[in-house]
Amino acid sequence: MFNQLGVIGCGLMGGSFALALKKAGLVKRVVGYSKSPSTTEMAKRLGVIDVAAESALLAVSGSDIVLLAVPVSATESTLKAIRHMVNPNVLVMDVGSTKGDVVSAAKRALGKHIDAFVPAHPITGKESGGVQNADATLYADCQVILTPLPQTNASLVQRATDVWSALGARVLKMTPENHDAAFAAVSHLPHLLAFAYFQSVAAQPAGRDYLSLAGPGFRDFTRIAASEPSVWRDILMANKAEVLIQSQRFRQALDAIEALLKDDDASGLEARIRLISEARAQWQLPAPRQPK
Repeated sequence: MFNQLGVIGCGLMGGSFALALKKAGLVKRVVGYSKSPSTTEMAKRLGVIDVAAESALLAVSGSDIVLLAVPVSATESTLKAIRHMVNPNVLVMDVGSTKGDVVSAAKRALGKHIDAFVPAHPITGKESGGVQNADATLYADCQVILTPLPQTNASLVQRATDVWSALGARVLKMTPENHDAAFAAVSHLPHLLAFAYFQSVAAQPAGRDYLSLAGPGFRDFTRIAASEPSVWRDILMANKAEVLIQSQRFRQALDAIEALLKDDDASGLEARIRLISEARAQWQLPAPRQPK
């Protein structure tokens, strides 16, 4: 049980975390701050937070758990704003989709207090953001990646593990470097491809006509192309090196398939597709937790 949660960024992710902790009976009081006062007031009106703070520092004051739910590019300035309230008894986490840049920002901003910071990445979300879409069940049955540093307080890593587990999440730990390499492959590159693919169709002279004929396959493939632009600008720029590595690997795979088409190699094309199809059929997401 935590006495007070300080939420910095009362949008979908921060608001859902607050609601989830309340629903699980893990927190007595929630204090929230957002850059936009209207967002904080809405969060209070909806019962997501109990008190609206006028600054990030005031949201952290008296809190024994703090969640940063801000764009990754704002991590350093946010941590600098609260560092005077961070101590070894306060668990500080983020929810950023990249970790290398977040860890570097935390080292610069927190200095000797870096031991209180447990970087976290919940693999979940919704197409529609905002505190009005906050959901107490958002973190149930999702994976949460923790990327603690060697100097991170081990007891706080355990507390972070325990709190996410109590919300129904499956917690994994890895290095920030391995995290960013993995998510460049399975999350960041797919978004980049969806953006580029939708544009390549829509920008054609007959693009509007083509889109009118699109079915479920096109809809499913391009769904993430409607993601929040500023969020994905930050993610792609923050993880640029790893995304470009994965982009080159994709380009090599596409070139190989195109070569089969150019050579009229129907049997080779079928064999390549069968190999990929069978591999995809055997892959599956982790099974949801069974209710206790």
